[in-house]
Amino acid sequence: MKIYAPWERAFNRVATPFEEFIHAQTTTGLILMLMTIVALILANSPFAEAYLHLFHTKIDVFVGEYGVSKTIHHWINDGLMAIFFFIIGLEIKREILVGELSNIKVATLPILAAIGGMALPALIYMGINSGGEGANGWGIPMATDIAFAISALVLLGNRVSNSLVTFLVALAIVDDLGAVVVIALFYTEQINFLPLIFSFASFFILVAFNRFGIHVILPYFIVGSIMWLFMLESGVHATIAGVIAAMAIPSKPKYSPVDFTEYAKEKLNDYDKYPVATDHMMHEKQKAILQNVKDKIDALNSPASRLEHSLHLPVSLIVIPLFALANAGISIDFSSAYETAMQSVSLGIIAGLVLGKVLGIAGVSWLAIKIGIAKLPENSTINQIFGVAFLGGIGFTMSIFIADLAFAGNEALIFQAKIGILAASLFAGLFGFMWLRYVAKPSNK
Repeated sequence: MKIYAPWERAFNRVATPFEEFIHAQTTTGLILMLMTIVALILANSPFAEAYLHLFHTKIDVFVGEYGVSKTIHHWINDGLMAIFFFIIGLEIKREILVGELSNIKVATLPILAAIGGMALPALIYMGINSGGEGANGWGIPMATDIAFAISALVLLGNRVSNSLVTFLVALAIVDDLGAVVVIALFYTEQINFLPLIFSFASFFILVAFNRFGIHVILPYFIVGSIMWLFMLESGVHATIAGVIAAMAIPSKPKYSPVDFTEYAKEKLNDYDKYPVATDHMMHEKQKAILQNVKDKIDALNSPASRLEHSLHLPVSLIVIPLFALANAGISIDFSSAYETAMQSVSLGIIAGLVLGKVLGIAGVSWLAIKIGIAKLPENSTINQIFGVAFLGGIGFTMSIFIADLAFAGNEALIFQAKIGILAASLFAGLFGFMWLRYVAKPSNK
């Protein structure tokens, strides 16, 4: 029996796509927390002016007369975040096709909980801000930050069941889909129809690539980038192009697992026919056989699966940290922090993310279970659903993103919104974690 070095077993363990997804989100959450702290320190330090100036520096990209001129802040929010939204699109598609949202019996509870967790916060916010200058921010408390929420749940270890983690993931995916729809429909001020038509024409080209069975990534990247440019010019937020492009990426492999098994057996039998050289190096024919098997393995993974796997790391280590660094840095005057938090925009967001999310997620879940149209996740309790509902109130990344869209050009309202988001997310995250850790007991089933 093989003896493993202390860490070798962990590195040799085969993780499922869902486990890889959870690991990626946990990593993202931890890095996001670190970069948020760095941004807040910089914004409240002697380097604050240089910090702000850096992200307002313009970068121009032109080819002849045509090009894009944006500040670094806009390049991050409109450009790099399109990759983040592309990942969201791939995750939504995977969950619908083969994940928790593919089984309607399992999906009913997180779908209903997500709808409640979007509707109630928006209604509470509008109840506080209706008719005021901050009324357009109703979409801000609708969002859940999947990375932060999952990180908090994973840190609880075996105190929460795998099915409860799955419930939160499915809920957050539906929540992300809702946020994308809200951004596309309600946070687009003016539409230029000609670029929008060209953008959708690009999408249909991507769909044609899919239908023709093209599994090479490069054509999708080129046409997807063109679609992003047209979407940028159309007035619809360019990040929506990332989600739409993800829908066109092939999710089925070129070869079935059965075909691969037969092929691999045949090739490995051929591999054994060749002698091993005296220095234990492979025969040239063996190298060729292994390369062919590797190519077949690559073809066995769909382009959507390969992209989701390869993009999670750069999104976790580059895109999300840069977004936090560019957007989370707010200069806080602690003497007036309470007064700011009591402004209608901040108050609406805090009430929406804390009270609204709990009433929406836990309340709708309880009602759906009581009337028999859904059932509790396996080995979970309604008390734990209550704790998860609080974690749903961590709205950080998407909430900040929507705040910048809702109050574009109004720095005072954006500041109030960010204060509300930070306060609500911190409280919701800590309370939800403490509730699940010390109050909500795991099911004995």
